[in-house]
Amino acid sequence: MPNCLVLTNTYVGAHYGLRDWLAQRITAGLMALFTLVVLLQVIFSKGDIGYDKWAGIFSPQWMKALTFAIIFSLIYHVWVGMRDIWMDYIKPVSVRLVLQIFTMVWLVACAGWAIQVLWRL
Repeated sequence: MPNCLVLTNTYVGAHYGLRDWLAQRITAGLMALFTLVVLLQVIFSKGDIGYDKWAGIFSPQWMKALTFAIIFSLIYHVWVGMRDIWMDYIKPVSVRLVLQIFTMVWLVACAGWAIQVLWRL
């Protein structure tokens, strides 16, 4: 029986490409749909566009919850995109880690600010 040379490929990495690619598309679709809904509310409501109209659109609790869900989608969308940029273009691991930590802290701060704005905390 002849000896067969078997080649095996060892893949390194986190293996989350397809999941994150799909998440990017889903979150982008949700944000686009939310934008369309808000624009339709503004276009088809009566009166001047001002603070009162915007406050009226975002005053119901369901709209606040929906808005925060969309903000969470945006934060996840940004995280996946920025993480991929840092991983692809920043080769020194220490610099990449600092940038990723800064990005996480910034996104958590944005989420906290969104909670304060939506629920007037």
